Amino acid sequence: MSEVLYYAIPFFVLLLVVEYLSYRHLDDRDDEHDLVGYDLTDSRTSITMGMGNVVINVGWKLVVVTVYAALYELTPLRLDPSDWWVWPLLFFADDLAYYWFHRVSHESRVFWASHVVHHSSQHYNLSTALRQTWVPMTYFPFWLPLPLLGFPVWMVLLAQSWSLIYQFWIHTERITKLPRWVERTFNTPSHHRVHHGSNHRYLDKNYGGILIIWDRIFGTWEPETERVRYGLTKNLTSHNPVHVAFHEYVAMWRDFRHVRGARAKLQVLFRGPGWSAENVAALSPAAPATGSSPAADPALRTAAPPPVHQR
Repeated sequence: MSEVLYYAIPFFVLLLVVEYLSYRHLDDRDDEHDLVGYDLTDSRTSITMGMGNVVINVGWKLVVVTVYAALYELTPLRLDPSDWWVWPLLFFADDLAYYWFHRVSHESRVFWASHVVHHSSQHYNLSTALRQTWVPMTYFPFWLPLPLLGFPVWMVLLAQSWSLIYQFWIHTERITKLPRWVERTFNTPSHHRVHHGSNHRYLDKNYGGILIIWDRIFGTWEPETERVRYGLTKNLTSHNPVHVAFHEYVAMWRDFRHVRGARAKLQVLFRGPGWSAENVAALSPAAPATGSSPAADPALRTAAPPPVHQR
């Protein structure tokens, strides 16, 4: 069922081309000429990252399926896909799992090191949706409850696929705002632009996958009000896919080596990316802080009190 995502790839490519061509015919009489648009070098990196993710997942999915199947066999619970109510239950369970996966991926550095790849572009278009991690293992724990609840493995994989397919189209500036009822319920391009913003007020907001209701419930929703600045608080200067994929792991390892004591090392790994660059020096006076996390250069913070976790 996870292959459903692969069948969608030709449609992704078609829509990407259509969006790219649309930027070549902007009307200077409106504000659309202020959109960030495309940079072919940046898009090439995003597409390369997406292709690498697909290749890596070919092998990784075997591990995922094996573990999910083992958990499904261990639990006495069974949910029958022929019962209509099982499907909406799956929809909400999957989307809630995605919300917490996404939120933790911003609030814990070891998870952020994987997810930062998706935020590393300073552009926001459909090619940005393809900029995916080469370390997909971080999502794994958040869906383990689903097979334990009795969802068949193929249903869990199908739900993950439809969530990713949905999230492709929201990576665009070409759609402004949708009807109010849609904006209140679903994740939209406007909500997700906020999520990709490095503006202080937009940091660590709008984690939803398909639904935005989780952000409203858990207090992480932020409307799009000011112009979005895309990317990180400290942006990458390289388009090298290998650097994009692993730069935060290198920075995290450097900080991990410099601090003293098991507690401090665990804090470097599991506290927020905005924490580590500020505290490595204090934890290890003999070694200066690397400041290597692109998410957390304290010099880039605004005068307003920062959120607990910055990227």
